[in-house]
Amino acid sequence: MKRIVIISSTVLSLILGIAAPVYAQENKKDKQDQPNQQQKGKDQAKPEQQHGQQQNQERQQQHAQQQQQQNQDRQQQQAEQQQKQNQERQRQHAQQRQQQNQDREQQQAGQQQKQNQDREQQQAEQQRQDQNRQQTQRIQELQNEDRQQQQGQQQQQRQDQSRQEQQRVQQQRPQRSQEQQRVWQSTWQTHRAGSWQTDHRSWQQRGGYNGYRIPNDRYRGFFGPQHGFRIFSLPFMVYNGYPRFQYEGYWITLLDPWPEYWSNDWYDNDDVYVDYRDDGYYMYNRRYPSIGIAINISM
Repeated sequence: MKRIVIISSTVLSLILGIAAPVYAQENKKDKQDQPNQQQKGKDQAKPEQQHGQQQNQERQQQHAQQQQQQNQDRQQQQAEQQQKQNQERQRQHAQQRQQQNQDREQQQAGQQQKQNQDREQQQAEQQRQDQNRQQTQRIQELQNEDRQQQQGQQQQQRQDQSRQEQQRVQQQRPQRSQEQQRVWQSTWQTHRAGSWQTDHRSWQQRGGYNGYRIPNDRYRGFFGPQHGFRIFSLPFMVYNGYPRFQYEGYWITLLDPWPEYWSNDWYDNDDVYVDYRDDGYYMYNRRYPSIGIAINISM
């Protein structure tokens, strides 16, 4: 038994002695193979890492391309939308301009039509006015012809009346002696003005009229522009160097000289009248109605 144990121990020792170097050698080989395996694992891991990086890069590139494509698509969409909006805006503007042009043309056409209508109305009104003017002118011409005929008739009547009046005056002219005629003419010629503008004075310049005043009923009956007479047929005398004549019961004395441009025999041939103007009595010659000679009235 003890041999068996010894033999077993010996066999075991032999086995262990043989196995130990083999294990050590295998362990050493394992240790030597381990860096190789690690290096090999690293070498095997390195392509995988590069492959992952390449995939990441490809993924990033694809993402960038997708983003770029999306941006391009978005920009293209925006550009298309902007183009559509511009086209729509242009179309609207074109429609608005077209509508405005149509409205303007209609308005211009309406204005032109209104102007034409107004012009036609004005022309028609002008024609009516011209016709009325022609009718008025014709009526005026006829009236002028009638007036001229009437004036001719009246002038002829006045000439006939004047001729008859002259004949009547000649018949009624008082017969004066040569001495009376000389005094008559001398008095009137002496009382002639050298310059009427400087020689005459109005009643206002004389301080106002203070003489006799003709009663209103007598004045209306015999005095004023409608009651003319001639001096030559009236009683005449010289009073304080002034010519004086009697008319309708009143003595009329000429205080002013008579104008130098009156005819030499106006007191024989011209109709005169007595009128009250503003501040006193004046005598007027119908041939020279703008000249008033200051006179004094007395009974």
